[in-house]
Amino acid sequence: MANVPDNLHYSKDHEWVRVEGDTAVVGITDHAQEQLGDVVYVELPKTGETFPAHESFGSVESVKAVSEIFTPISGTITEVNDSLNDEPEKVNKDPYGEGWMIKIKMNAAGEVDSLLTAAEYEDFTKAEE
Repeated sequence: MANVPDNLHYSKDHEWVRVEGDTAVVGITDHAQEQLGDVVYVELPKTGETFPAHESFGSVESVKAVSEIFTPISGTITEVNDSLNDEPEKVNKDPYGEGWMIKIKMNAAGEVDSLLTAAEYEDFTKAEE
């Protein structure tokens, strides 16, 4: 069973969001990394790039497949986890910690309210199986 922390918000594209003031930290969920298998490469955007909600901002390559990753909310990238260039396996080992991917300054904090709670995300992933 995948780990789904209660203090995060989730998208149906399997990204998580942790709100820190007007910034959102984004990564892929434990469920997503389990489905992908061993992550071997992560392509992330550059700081300063702006994305609308639900837009692809990069990709994750695993031994099984390449998957796009989407911004759950709109905003401007303020920080990218460059350590994933050398250690993409952090996404598998600690998806909610050292495996975070981007920090994005939110255009509209209210967009977070449209994301799933932990319980809703668990129900969503069970329904997908």
